[in-house]
Amino acid sequence: MAYTVTPTPAGPVGSQYCVCKVELSVCGQNLLDRDVTSKSDPFCVLFMEVNGKWMELDRTETAVNNLNPAFAKKFIIDYHFEEVQKLKFALFDQDKSSMQLYEHDFLGEFSCTLGMIVSSKKITRTLLLGNGKPAGKGMITIAAQELSDNRVITLSMAGRKLDKKDLFGKSDPFLEFYKPGDDGKWMLVHRTEVIKYTLDPVWKPFTVPLVSLCDGDIEKLIKVMCYDYDSDGGHDFIGEFQTSVARMCEAQDAFPLELECINPKKQKKKKNYKNSGIIIVKSCKVTRDFSFLDYILGGCQLMFTVGIDFTASNGNPRDPSSLHYINPMGTNEYLSAIWAVGQIIQDYDSDKMFPALGFGAQLPPDWKVSHEFAINFNPTNPFCSGVEGIVQAYSACLPHIRFYGPTNFSPIVNHVARFAAQATQQESASQYFILLIITDGVISDMDETRHAVVQASKLPMSIIIVGVGNADFAAMEFLDGDSRVLRSYTGEEAMRDIVQFVPFRDFRNAPKETLAKAVLAELPQQVVQYFKHQNLPPINSEPA
Repeated sequence: MAYTVTPTPAGPVGSQYCVCKVELSVCGQNLLDRDVTSKSDPFCVLFMEVNGKWMELDRTETAVNNLNPAFAKKFIIDYHFEEVQKLKFALFDQDKSSMQLYEHDFLGEFSCTLGMIVSSKKITRTLLLGNGKPAGKGMITIAAQELSDNRVITLSMAGRKLDKKDLFGKSDPFLEFYKPGDDGKWMLVHRTEVIKYTLDPVWKPFTVPLVSLCDGDIEKLIKVMCYDYDSDGGHDFIGEFQTSVARMCEAQDAFPLELECINPKKQKKKKNYKNSGIIIVKSCKVTRDFSFLDYILGGCQLMFTVGIDFTASNGNPRDPSSLHYINPMGTNEYLSAIWAVGQIIQDYDSDKMFPALGFGAQLPPDWKVSHEFAINFNPTNPFCSGVEGIVQAYSACLPHIRFYGPTNFSPIVNHVARFAAQATQQESASQYFILLIITDGVISDMDETRHAVVQASKLPMSIIIVGVGNADFAAMEFLDGDSRVLRSYTGEEAMRDIVQFVPFRDFRNAPKETLAKAVLAELPQQVVQYFKHQNLPPINSEPA
């Protein structure tokens, strides 16, 4: 049992790109009974692979005399979509009070990636012994939940008959929202814009996270203060009131909530003081701002397709200078790109069957050029089993095709777009398509490709382009709309940026994980952006 024990890991494991935290709940079933006089006393230890070694992250409490434990202690992990996060759950029977694991009897273990758990939401698997054989009938169940309050509040506010503070005109009112801080002082959360020259302002609706406004507690008191803006920073206080989100949520479009704005000093001085105006909550809505993980945990599948460039500019695959030459290590830049992206995406597709297409080659028997052919030569079933299946089909097809040209992208983009368009008929956040195109150079059908990408931007689809070799990739940068909006030759603008381009040469000497991070960094955001734009919540989402 070669485990590295670090009961208190120094700082969070993982990169700074943390998307969110995931809580894992663990149960065991039918565990091995290692105790002679009573049942086992199991506890679970979670390890994460860091630089090829298993590092202990945390352990649960011990369940006394229990072969079917449900552990109360949860494991909390930073989730990174663009990394393969390998986890191992090991169960032990506590025999002594020692922290050393070799002092306890081993009950079995299970390894997987965090991606596998979140894409299934809950998994039950067989526990294995060190020799790879089942640990009796022992099973482990792991369930994932995102640890975040994703509720947001949208407020629409107005004022009526506010106190006049300016000598020669009306007031310039704005509002400030405060919540109680841990130190007992009021903490500023939000400030509205200033509305000039009016005692009856109507502020623009605004949205803030519910956690920011009231720590997620809708009964918590919040304070709203109204000021008259002065350009010298000496804003004049008009009045204030206290309320709660629960109270403000009583406001409906037809029945706004009216709250008196009180100036305590004036209230003390004047006997007949009523108020310093009315603040109106026109509407108050609490909704959920869904994250990428919400959609994945809700059951959304990522559908992965690979498009491979077999044009003549790649060079003869039997020649070591060719980009398609498979070196003695069994790899090349095309294979490296397929592995880097595929090994992460495959966790999010339940059947792990991926279409792999080629373009720019002449095919047997009639040697016609094709710009969308199945690399397994089975047009009715272009699916490969897992990333390994793609790699095998790629290696097998190389000797049977003739590299040719031109480099046309649009047929493959349109091919995947047809499936993405079919998926929209379900009107649910159930499928999102990812096309990985690996190419060595300049696009021949730029106008058609631009048009295809603009049309695809309306669909549940993203395109990743990895440029291999040392060609000029200016056209690819143009498709990647990071700096400006992509337009079709008709002038139509892309609805959103769906293309991510990276040149492989920037990553030749970097660890293979860095390519995956660069290529997949924008994908979670693109998935969320699409489903939000379509007003589609995750399939199994709870109301706010």
